[in-house]
Amino acid sequence: MLIKVNANQNFRPLGLALAAALAFSATASWAASPQDIKKIAETQKSNYLETLKMLVNIESGSKDIDGLNQISKVVAEQLKTAGAEVSIIQPKDIMKLDGAPDQTGPVVKAVLKGKGKTNILLLAHNDTVYQKGQLKDQPFRIDGNKAYGLGILDDKQGVAAIIHVLDMLKQLKYQDYGTITVLINSDEEISSPGSRQLIMDTAKNQDVVLSFESGGMDGSLMLATSGIGAAYLDIKGRGAHAGVKPEAGVNALTELAFQIQQLENLSNPKTGLKLNWTVATAGKTRNVIPDQASAQADARSLKPQDFTELEKTLQQKIKTKKLADSQVNVKFEVRRPPLEASPQAKKLAARAQQIYKQELNLPMKVETTAWGGGTDAAFAGVTSKAAIIEGIGMSGDGLHSDKAEYILTDSIVPRLYLVTRLIVESSGK
Repeated sequence: MLIKVNANQNFRPLGLALAAALAFSATASWAASPQDIKKIAETQKSNYLETLKMLVNIESGSKDIDGLNQISKVVAEQLKTAGAEVSIIQPKDIMKLDGAPDQTGPVVKAVLKGKGKTNILLLAHNDTVYQKGQLKDQPFRIDGNKAYGLGILDDKQGVAAIIHVLDMLKQLKYQDYGTITVLINSDEEISSPGSRQLIMDTAKNQDVVLSFESGGMDGSLMLATSGIGAAYLDIKGRGAHAGVKPEAGVNALTELAFQIQQLENLSNPKTGLKLNWTVATAGKTRNVIPDQASAQADARSLKPQDFTELEKTLQQKIKTKKLADSQVNVKFEVRRPPLEASPQAKKLAARAQQIYKQELNLPMKVETTAWGGGTDAAFAGVTSKAAIIEGIGMSGDGLHSDKAEYILTDSIVPRLYLVTRLIVESSGK
């Protein structure tokens, strides 16, 4: 996810603004009052940081199965303590994306059953982009209002947030929701090849989906994310001696250069479709006509149909070749679908803005247009008519940096308060 830069956050007293908020939401269920939620949120901060330290100190790169199993067991126990029914699911049907491993880490699924009708899904992920052994370069530490650590922003802060929101609901004895379902997967950083179907299946019957990636430095909520695709171009030629008889060969590099030229201007700024060729390889020896060449492109879209049309265009264009005897193939993958802002998401996000402004005296931006990043929340959007909000996690910066990834500790209490308030308001209608 892309991180935006803005001002720091500070949690401020409710004061007179609370009365206005109560009047505004007179129809909501107040079995758990804002005062009660605020009081408990303030007591959670130190425990939240302890949970976060525990999670950060378990290395859990996307392909580190042992680490992922370890952290999943720890998270499962924490969610059980919060009162949820918990299962650890090992994905079996892993989508064959480029670079995807044969085995992915498990998914922790937890369910709280309430007395109401509203079904709420909470999403986060255990895995990180880091390799085993890197923890020593950035161990968990707190420096002023920043807590540092590998994967602390992406996305262990989100995992810890879910654990402590459930603990808050338990302390409040709040059960007016229908169900609260938690999915914490272990393959988000590699495009969720093992967990995507479970997310889509679980999202079908949800009314609200909250995804706990960071909202950046300013804590923005995101209602739209880009779809992420990839194109793989493969050229087969025929090798020959480059000095003695080059004409006997079919130069795969020459064909690749031609194909890149005719496939390079397929982006469409008006629709937000982007296609950029980023990786290319050809040949192994200077004096041999290369018999193989390949290239990869990154693709982004705001609408699912744009990827469908792009794939058709790629397949059609490669039929035109420079070298008749070359073989040209292209494969296109949708690694993440786009998420479009829905009316129900806009309504819930507007309420979140009011809570932040009226009850916490804090600003909040809501982004309704995607700018390039993609998340697991988009999988929920494929099958669900729920109000889907991304970026509900803590504020911070240094995403994917092994030296400077951190969260702002000032954002902990406001975010725990906000999520719990949204659950109460969504459930009380």
